[in-house]
Amino acid sequence: MNTAHALSTKASGPRRNRALVPVLASGGITVSLMQTLVIPLVPRLPELLGTSTANASWVITATLLAAAVATPVVGRLGDMYGKRRMLLISLVLLVVGSAIGGLSNTLVPMLIGRTLQGLAAGVIPLGISIMRDELPADRLGSATALMSASLGVGGALGLPAAAFLAEQTDWHVLFWTAAVLGAVVTVLVLTLVPESEVRTGGRFDLVGAIGLSAGLICLLLAISKGADWGWSSAPTLGLFGAAAGVLALWGRWELRTARPLVDLRTTARRQVLFTNLASAVFGFAMFAMSLVLPQLLQLPEATGYGLGQTMMVVGLVMAPSGLVMMAMAPVSARISKARGPKVTLMVGAVVVAAGYGLGVALMSAVWQLMIVSSVIGAGIGLAYGAMPALVMAAVPVSETAAANSLNTLMRSIGTSVSSAVAGVILAQMTVTLGAATVPSIDGFRVIMAIGAGAALVALFFAAFLPGLRPAAHRETAPPTAAETAQVGSGD
Repeated sequence: MNTAHALSTKASGPRRNRALVPVLASGGITVSLMQTLVIPLVPRLPELLGTSTANASWVITATLLAAAVATPVVGRLGDMYGKRRMLLISLVLLVVGSAIGGLSNTLVPMLIGRTLQGLAAGVIPLGISIMRDELPADRLGSATALMSASLGVGGALGLPAAAFLAEQTDWHVLFWTAAVLGAVVTVLVLTLVPESEVRTGGRFDLVGAIGLSAGLICLLLAISKGADWGWSSAPTLGLFGAAAGVLALWGRWELRTARPLVDLRTTARRQVLFTNLASAVFGFAMFAMSLVLPQLLQLPEATGYGLGQTMMVVGLVMAPSGLVMMAMAPVSARISKARGPKVTLMVGAVVVAAGYGLGVALMSAVWQLMIVSSVIGAGIGLAYGAMPALVMAAVPVSETAAANSLNTLMRSIGTSVSSAVAGVILAQMTVTLGAATVPSIDGFRVIMAIGAGAALVALFFAAFLPGLRPAAHRETAPPTAAETAQVGSGD
């Protein structure tokens, strides 16, 4: 379909589909469950899969790498060939991967299943892009805020559910539950979500996809495995060097090719650039909470600061943060409508910083940690709700999925860096408990302080965003010069 038709379709007015938002948000929550699905199993994976601890860690890493590769590629394919089509493909991969995990008793099939689950990561940016194409302006802000927040909602709500299933049933039930949820969402999408007619057409940038995938794999593999291999080891340094070289060559290719996988000139626009930088920092800040609170809750009381709780209690403490994120989605939309999404992002950053500030002091009781996680969740819900609005206001309709996918990828990179930094701190700041060495209370406080600092860095980036008109008076970015020319020529 040509661009002129795409623009005229958008201009003709979105259809009112009341089922669209809950169906797409359910898909986002289901996919984000994959982040926490195996957390209750991590200590037992070597025994369950008959492998070493080092090899078992690939069950987590495989999903991370697959998601990093899939997110930008699937977004671009969605812009070109249909967002609903790519959404369905992603959900089918999720179902198949979950089923393989449910049948696995050894490492190799489990890695295959977890990789396929990771390839479904594009569901959230695709869902946001479908909303932009299909929803009227008065519903778009709250809908995209909810879809964006689903990345954190599913992770927070999934932990108690996964912990309960892991404790009460056979561990394979975790994967079969994910497969059933994915299948239900797939049927709902087939039945209730229309295919958008907004397409870019053109040829897929295969060289760009391979280059970006190779660069991201090198970068994230070095970040996620650096602590195990040693940060100054040859494999780690080699992967960082390879990532820098490959991504530099990839950037040169993308600037020269006619139909790039990622339009770097659009990405360099101040609004898109600083939103993506803030997203990476927020990804860092969000995951810091997930690394600190579970350990504090589970460490034995003999440490003097551990609370000696079960994984089930950990899940129940973390769950309110997910509910708060969901509750803040309409609040985020209202602030953006009244004051603009830049203000919403800045408010979210301040709230997250305040939450981590509370965490430095409030660590001695379950209820205190629940308050800390809820305050941080509120700030993340506000900020994540504003990010799609900022991105979509700066890119043409035909590049929505690709732009949202890149924004989601930046959050994932921030999450990976957060995990690596926290791992280094907790490995260095320890105390001895009997024959064991455990993280010290000061180590947890340092991570909380870094989380607060990361939120303030996001506030700094948000301050450089242009002042936008409130969302109520703005629907989408104007078409690019190329699109305008195509409309004029009737191509």
